[in-house]
Amino acid sequence: MTTLVTINPLICEKKMTTTKQLFTHISSDAFLTISLDEVDVPAPKPHEVIVKIEAAPINPSDMWPMFGPANLADATFDASSNKLSAPVHPGILSRIRSRVDQKLPIGNEGAGTVVAAGDSPQAQALMGKTVGVLTGATYTQHCCVPVQACIVHNEGTSARQAASSFVNPLTALCMVETMCREGHTALVHTAAASSLGVMLNKICIAQGISLVNIVRKQEQVDMLSDLGAKYVLNSTSESFKKDLYKAIKETGATLAFDAIGGGNLVSDILSAMEAVGSKDATGFNTYGSAENKQIYVYGNLDFTPTVLNRAYGMTWNIGGWLLMRFLGSLEVKDVLALHKRVADEINTTFALEFSNEISLIDAMKPKNITRYNAKKTGEKFFINPSL
Repeated sequence: MTTLVTINPLICEKKMTTTKQLFTHISSDAFLTISLDEVDVPAPKPHEVIVKIEAAPINPSDMWPMFGPANLADATFDASSNKLSAPVHPGILSRIRSRVDQKLPIGNEGAGTVVAAGDSPQAQALMGKTVGVLTGATYTQHCCVPVQACIVHNEGTSARQAASSFVNPLTALCMVETMCREGHTALVHTAAASSLGVMLNKICIAQGISLVNIVRKQEQVDMLSDLGAKYVLNSTSESFKKDLYKAIKETGATLAFDAIGGGNLVSDILSAMEAVGSKDATGFNTYGSAENKQIYVYGNLDFTPTVLNRAYGMTWNIGGWLLMRFLGSLEVKDVLALHKRVADEINTTFALEFSNEISLIDAMKPKNITRYNAKKTGEKFFINPSL
C-alpha cells in the first residue's frame, strides 16, 4: 500500500498515488461483481481533504448498494482476481436499471486520519485530525471528501470509535428533531434493539422523551430494559396488540419510525394510535380521531408489501424518511451543532461496539457476507482497509 503523506495539492498533482477500493457492478446480463481495484488518489481541491480510512462500518444501509438483488447463496469468490460474483434474477433488472452496467463505489461512512488537504484554511485546519466522513465511497484505503462531509473528533478519539459518526447518531438525533418540529411528544420505533435503537433510547432517556420500543425477541426486551427503557414490546408475544395500545395510551405517541417496511406492523401501530385517540369519542365517529398519526418508513428489513388494514379513520399519514434529505432542510449552524454533539458524545450516547474487524478482501468472502448480511443484534462488522 502506498500512503499519501504530502499536504501540498500541487505536489499531489505531479506525484499521483494510488489506493485500493471496493466497487460494485451489476451487468445487463444479470451478474453482480464486487471487485477490489487499484485507483488513483486525486489531488484535493481547495475545500477537500484526503482521509486515510482506518475503520468503515458495514451498515444495513450499505447492503442494498453493495449487493442489490443478487442471489448471494450462489456467490463465489475468486482469490486470484479479488472478485466476488453472484447471479441476479433477470426479471429484477428493470427495478434497478439506473445502476445497471455501472461500476459504483460503496461504503456510506467511515473514519480515519486526514493526510492531505487543499489550500483553503478550513481544509488545512483538518490536517492530522481524526474525522468521521460520509461519502458513499469509504470501502477504500484513502478517500477524497469536502470538509463539509467531515465530523472532526476530539483529541484522543480513535478511528474505530469514530467509524459510525453519521448514519446511526445523526439518524437518532434527527428522529427526535422531526418529532419536535412536527409537534409530537413521544415516539414509537421498530427493530428497536439495533445500534440505532440503543442510541435513540439513550437520547430519549436523557431528554425525558417517552419512547415505545418494538422488538422481536425476549433477549432484546431484556437488553433495552437493562438500558433503562420503560416501554419495550415483543411483537411476537400473544399480548402484543394489547401491550401496544397500553404503551401508546400512556405515552400519547402519534409518531413512529419503522425500520421494517413490509408486513402488518405499520398498520398495527396506526390502529393502536387510533384506538387511543378515539377512546373517548361519543356519537358518530365516521372519520376517526382528529389528531394526526404519522408513520415514517426509513428501512427495508422486510421487502414484502406494506399491508394497510385501514381501521384508523382519515387523519393519518405514511411516508418515507431519509436522513440526508432531512439534514438538507436544516440550517448549516444546526447541522454543525449536531456534528459537535456527536463528537462530544461518541464514547457515551453514540458508543458502538464492533464484534468483527475484517479486511477489504474479507468483506467479499461469502462466509463473511452470510454473517454480516444477517444483520443480527450484537453482531457489527467494520472494515479496516489497512489489514
